[in-house]
Amino acid sequence: MSNTILCAVDVSNKGRDQNVIKQAARLASLDGAQLDVITVMPDFGMSMVGGFFDKDHQSQALAKTKAELDSLSEEALGPEINAKVRHLVVTGNAYEEILKVAAADGASLIVIGAHKPDFKDFLLGPNAARVVRHSTCSVFVVR
Repeated sequence: MSNTILCAVDVSNKGRDQNVIKQAARLASLDGAQLDVITVMPDFGMSMVGGFFDKDHQSQALAKTKAELDSLSEEALGPEINAKVRHLVVTGNAYEEILKVAAADGASLIVIGAHKPDFKDFLLGPNAARVVRHSTCSVFVVR
């Protein structure tokens, strides 16, 4: 049925997204789909605060985030399965970038975790809710 399953995680939530990756891998194996795991970094270089960081801050943060994503995925899936997973690190607004990558990959399913919302999430809406609302493909929310 699907060619690609996109699993969105936040590497700053240590240990909270391992179950999300496991669920995504299970769904991908049931369907013979490619599993892509994505995390989104904020873009400090384009904002007003970008001038306060070193010029190579973005590239260092990108390298660190890629290593953390690979480590998180390997802890959840093991090295053999993790070797088949595509790890994607993008920069920007989380829900917008998740939706862009899903559309570009032709993903038929997005797997995302739902965590206990903060007060600000009730006013603005958490990323998982925005992905569900705006996605053109199915979304599987893991609690």
